[in-house]
Amino acid sequence: MRVGFGFDAHRLVVDRKLVLGGVEIEHPCGLEGHSDADALVHAVIDALLGAAGLGDIGMRFPDTDPKFKGILSLDLLSDVASEITKLGFRISNMDATLFAERPKIGPFREQMAQNLATVTGIERNRVNVKATTTEGLGFIGRREGLAAAAVVLLEEISNI
Repeated sequence: MRVGFGFDAHRLVVDRKLVLGGVEIEHPCGLEGHSDADALVHAVIDALLGAAGLGDIGMRFPDTDPKFKGILSLDLLSDVASEITKLGFRISNMDATLFAERPKIGPFREQMAQNLATVTGIERNRVNVKATTTEGLGFIGRREGLAAAAVVLLEEISNI
């Protein structure tokens, strides 16, 4: 068994789509970034890469590489999930938390969890997505950005 932890934060900016967990959410601001800036998916990717000993998202998908400009983070997650399977691991479960004052995540939580399950090829009941606020504290509380954290458990299914 291997455990991985991931964290990501992005600034909220005007004239960008807000994408979280692969769901486009109606909101006056989106997340600034080289890809679609999906902080939730980025945290999951970092957790998976960490558990597998494969570095981090910035090493694997550098923001200096034009081929990743505007790419869907779910596509990056699919690539990482495939690599982990090739290395002889199975994703046992994942748990992710969004930190945001707005928008409210509740109406989108199920679709986010389903997207993560579908792209990684695991059962929906092995994926948990939740959200919390920072009660007005810090950059998240001031609605300047949002963050996400994730933890995953990998099981070795064959010798690597």
